Amino acid sequence: MKSILLSIVCALAAPLAFAQVSTTTTEQTTTQPVTTTQTTTTYTTGTVSTFEPGKTIVVKSEEGPVSLALGTAAHIVNGAGKVVSSALRPGQHVRVYYTGPTEHRMVERVVVED
Repeated sequence: MKSILLSIVCALAAPLAFAQVSTTTTEQTTTQPVTTTQTTTTYTTGTVSTFEPGKTIVVKSEEGPVSLALGTAAHIVNGAGKVVSSALRPGQHVRVYYTGPTEHRMVERVVVED
């Protein structure tokens, strides 16, 4: 009788001893909204007042003198789009394309219109 009782207890305990434990992990992620920055290019036309290569250009326009910073990426080209190798001279008619607010205008391209 003891062996039958022991066999029944073992038979009932065996499924619990060999049962697999299941673990479920849930991960929640959130994404930040994408921010975009829009840069607009503006231009001014006029005549060169002063020009310091690699530094600044001052253009006399209808609104008055406009001072702009020349960055390393600024290109000086002629009306056909060819790079101008000579320095700008006072009195040359130019169109200056730039970005940034009034106090931080950065030149992208200068087109010599003479």
